[in-house]
Amino acid sequence: MDTDPKSRSLILASQSPRRRYLLEQAGLTFEVVPSRIDEGQFDLTSPVQYVRRLAEAKSTDVAKIYAHAWVIGADTVVLIDGTVLGKPADRQDARAMLQRLSGRTHQVYTGYNICCRRKAWSFSDAIVTDVTFKTLSEDEIEWYIHTTEPFDKAGGYAIQGLGTFLVRRINGSYTNVVGLPVCEVIEVLVKLGVAGLERRKVGQRSRLRGS
Repeated sequence: MDTDPKSRSLILASQSPRRRYLLEQAGLTFEVVPSRIDEGQFDLTSPVQYVRRLAEAKSTDVAKIYAHAWVIGADTVVLIDGTVLGKPADRQDARAMLQRLSGRTHQVYTGYNICCRRKAWSFSDAIVTDVTFKTLSEDEIEWYIHTTEPFDKAGGYAIQGLGTFLVRRINGSYTNVVGLPVCEVIEVLVKLGVAGLERRKVGQRSRLRGS
């Protein structure tokens, strides 16, 4: 096993506060370095291929600068009726998404990639969770889209926030719906020796690098 402390440096290549929170709750010490890739340049393919490609692109972009570090990239999409729902552009878009999801089951896909450029090592996977919404009234939809919550979330809702009232049940990983399948990510990091080797002090937090 590599005993160089720098070889166990961990970076989250995402500006998502939800992914940052999940890793902090898991007790990991890491830095945040958002990737600079343009997500719009990636064509929509199958949900699994799409989220894995984006996750790999994000982690690889940051790994070019921090070659010694283990870098985590991730991307999340919502799928219903074979259509991928990204982040709503405005209230009208958010309203249409919630109307479509109301009373039905959809899938949330999160792809993640963990890589280290110096070691020429990379691993990608995608996890899917079924999410069932309650039947939403027009008043409930209107109230929710007039909060700030839907507009930076795939599918237009946040299961961990105000949007918790929208969800009747889930089948699969809860953290996957939030934005990162923590169980699977931690399993990989433990096998690599990147996590699980040191005790974390209470109150220790991640550090943000860049913007």
